[in-house]
Amino acid sequence: MSTITTVYTGQLRTEASHNASGNQIITDAPLDNNGRGQAFSPTDLTCASLGSCMVTIMGIVAERNNITLEGTRIEITKVMEADPRRIGEVVVDFHLPAGVSYTDKEKALLENAARTCPVALSLHPEIKQTVQFIYQA
Repeated sequence: MSTITTVYTGQLRTEASHNASGNQIITDAPLDNNGRGQAFSPTDLTCASLGSCMVTIMGIVAERNNITLEGTRIEITKVMEADPRRIGEVVVDFHLPAGVSYTDKEKALLENAARTCPVALSLHPEIKQTVQFIYQA
């Protein structure tokens, strides 16, 4: 059985359904590519998937090692290339929660988890992944 069913609804919009849960995601082409820009674009979802995957794997490591991760905020910037049109770089800035003192070992565990998540390892090597961890004391 398929994992996702996507329907093209016209006007550069799609509706994707997660078959197991029924959850849906709508995509629109971005304004700079003939779209309405009223929802995530497919390339936006790629970048969001990277950040979500990174923090999910960090969460697994955090739970396993009793490390506080709740409240971590991620800011993701997509940088497009023109010819051919594609994602050239994804900038991922992790803002870890204030008031938590992470040891060097905890930082290394979390940062390694992020950089080795399945999405990070699946993206084409020409897509630059710029990742920064901001620890707020």
